[in-house]
Amino acid sequence: MSTNVVYAIVKAGGRQEKVSVGDVVVVNKVAGNPGDSVELTPILLVDGDKVTTAAEGIKATVTAEIVRAEKGPKISILRYKNKTGYKRRQGHRQSLTRLKVIGIK
Repeated sequence: MSTNVVYAIVKAGGRQEKVSVGDVVVVNKVAGNPGDSVELTPILLVDGDKVTTAAEGIKATVTAEIVRAEKGPKISILRYKNKTGYKRRQGHRQSLTRLKVIGIK
């Protein structure tokens, strides 16, 4: 059974994401403005029944467009030591970027 499904596993923002054309992914912050295009590093490319890995040498490129910058959920950090009166509160929100894959060539 032959299927003509094209997708790639790319390295983006310190993680690996499975993407195909038209997908929207959220990755760690990528430098650029909305509307700019970025190249993502493909690790694995599946084109129908043909599978190509980075070790074999992928000739394809994955192009994505920056949709917008975002922030992740608020993470509350609380440090507390019993009987000493030591308390410290801290918060963190990760900077993220929403990308739309526009081409796998």
